[in-house]
Amino acid sequence: MTATDLPPRPPGRLDAARCSVQALARGDSGIATASPVQRWLLVEQPGPWGRDALLQSRFDAQVAPLLAERARREDVRVLLVRRPGDRLADAGGRWAYADSRPGREGLWWSVRTSDADLLTAPWDGSVGEPASLPTYLVCTHGGHDACCALRGRPLARAMPAADVWECSHLGGDRFAANVVVLPHGFYYGQVPGDGGLLVAAHEQGEVALAWLRGRAGLAAPVQAAQHGAREELGLLGVDDLAPLGATRLPDPAAGTERWEVALAGPAGTVTVVVESRPSGEAVPLTCSAVRPGRVRTWHRVSVSR
Repeated sequence: MTATDLPPRPPGRLDAARCSVQALARGDSGIATASPVQRWLLVEQPGPWGRDALLQSRFDAQVAPLLAERARREDVRVLLVRRPGDRLADAGGRWAYADSRPGREGLWWSVRTSDADLLTAPWDGSVGEPASLPTYLVCTHGGHDACCALRGRPLARAMPAADVWECSHLGGDRFAANVVVLPHGFYYGQVPGDGGLLVAAHEQGEVALAWLRGRAGLAAPVQAAQHGAREELGLLGVDDLAPLGATRLPDPAAGTERWEVALAGPAGTVTVVVESRPSGEAVPLTCSAVRPGRVRTWHRVSVSR
């Protein structure tokens, strides 16, 4: 298949040509596809967002590249956020720092008087009001991929949680609607309906395994091992199965990876063997893809205690 073979994508319609519709039809697995990010900067910015949300928005154009450079230097992911529904509503320049590292989880909200304040504000949780409830970020970044807007905006408006925001690009467009739950950094994809089951799970301190892509900041083999152990053992607590170590095993076949991962279970160490395989065919991974791409999928081989 070449770029000219890809089906057209009419704007503003969730039809069979969309990447998320095709992914659902194929049964694409989102397991172990969470971002490697562990620290986050949420910047309230109403209005439209271009493909590069920070640089192509109403955020101060002189400050934006400086903020992006600081974020790269300090390994922090910048996400623009806005309240669902009224894209122009401004709640007063809120911003938050979030830390998803195990044992350091937290999210702190502050208010800026100017965008330039973010260039010198500490990103360490030492300022701001700590959030007491999970924060739900729903990707609605239509400037990056139409599926994110077409699936994400209705979900963000309907989600029955106290702290819900639309956000800029999370990654994994074909898994829209995509959600990340902070401060733990759990990524979800293909979230159906109003997301009520996801919210109910996190209100009980558990993950919603059916749509879980993985936990941000963990290597893909560890994400896959946690998912496999949760399926096998029913351990759904957000803090269950902390990683202890991962070892690559001899590859059983060309193009295949096999890993043994040790996790801290409530009753002792859980050892999981997972395998990664290349996809059988190249497919469009986003609505704007100019050529099809290949992905790797992760599979549980064994779980033992």
